[in-house]
Amino acid sequence: MLEVLRSGQLSLGPLVPEFERGFAAFVRAPLGCAVSSGTAGLHLALRAVEVGEGDEVVTSPFSFVASANVALYERARPVFADIDPVTLNLDPDAAAAAVTERTRALLPVHIFGYPADMPAFEGLAEKRGLAIVEDACEALGAVHSDGTPVGGRGHPAVFGFYANKQLTTGEGGMVTLGDPLLKERIDSERNQGRAPDMGWLDHDRLGFNYRLSDIACALGLAQLERLDGMLSARARVAGWYREALAGIEELELPCEDMDGQRRGWFVFVVQLPPGTERDTVLRKLAANGVQSKPYLPAIHLMSFYRERFGHREGEFPVCEDVAARSLALPFFPEMSESQVEKVARELAGALGR
Repeated sequence: MLEVLRSGQLSLGPLVPEFERGFAAFVRAPLGCAVSSGTAGLHLALRAVEVGEGDEVVTSPFSFVASANVALYERARPVFADIDPVTLNLDPDAAAAAVTERTRALLPVHIFGYPADMPAFEGLAEKRGLAIVEDACEALGAVHSDGTPVGGRGHPAVFGFYANKQLTTGEGGMVTLGDPLLKERIDSERNQGRAPDMGWLDHDRLGFNYRLSDIACALGLAQLERLDGMLSARARVAGWYREALAGIEELELPCEDMDGQRRGWFVFVVQLPPGTERDTVLRKLAANGVQSKPYLPAIHLMSFYRERFGHREGEFPVCEDVAARSLALPFFPEMSESQVEKVARELAGALGR
């Protein structure tokens, strides 16, 4: 960090490609493009696979809103399909049913760090001639059943480096991919449409100010060196939660790793028992010093999407049930076992268990 400050080259410097190479190597991807946020990465990735006006992008309604919003940036339409009740990821069969002649791309989300069923989506994409962009913003460290890290399958996959992520640069993101031509386009469009061999004020395409600074890349490089330990610490806290919460009747915990897949722990989200007044639980927890929050709301039921597209309750029942019962508990890698046990006691008390 001090070297960057002393160099006077705070942006467009040598640490950007160094961070890109290091991060891509970690997820075993050929290439990486550093960007200013996960949202920026998703936007540029959709542009790179030529999603445009009038196209449709099939994606999950159970995600952070950015994964749907980015389609609208290009005057395309996000088309939602219901989620799997166990993994909470986009259901491949539901996604297949949502594909139309206007569908240009699939945008599966590795929600809460659990790997989406990419072989199924890749089969659908090949059959219907579709592009794939992965929202891996919550999934750093996740691994597919064949041993491939999330982000290393070749098509554009986007990671976020916001303050609560497994690796953080404050704000920032990375697109990993395998096609050099797509990287060339993303690298240009993140920098106002300027190609590497062009002058300071020369631009040959529409672009954006989506660069990641050398200061941020210095932070990222420092964390890459200890990322394995940081991911292990998160997994350890998750293991304590599983043990501490196991006896609470009807409380649904995040799914266990299955079929050789491994979650990259981002948050610890539980599903409250059916019929529970979630707001009451939130208030009781807060009164006893435990901060929690509903996480995540269903995108299609947000006011903007209701008004824009006419979405209503009942369209995606699995998503709506999960969203109504989800509760994110305190979760960070430095959390102690005693802190986890306190949360578990307070949650059991708030539920009357």
